Amino acid sequence: MKLFKMSRRNIGQAGKILADSGYQGLMKIYPQAQTSRKSSKLKPLTIEDKVYNHALSKERSKVENIFAKVKTFKMISTTYRNHLNASDYE
Repeated sequence: MKLFKMSRRNIGQAGKILADSGYQGLMKIYPQAQTSRKSSKLKPLTIEDKVYNHALSKERSKVENIFAKVKTFKMISTTYRNHLNASDYE
């Protein structure tokens, strides 16, 4: 979260951010961010909140599955250690 705040990426009005409940403060920076709704002892979730959370988790699971597939490639998850020459790009 700290790196995300420091980057101050311009998502734009059309951009959409789907985050889990750990990113509750994200909506202060990006109003278009969508996080799951939390309950408390005094205020349990309504049916609408539960439906919203379920729909959000279905959308987030698609993205999380892609992240998992990307992480299976060790080349992407580690530093590239081979030397690149300008002639390699021609």
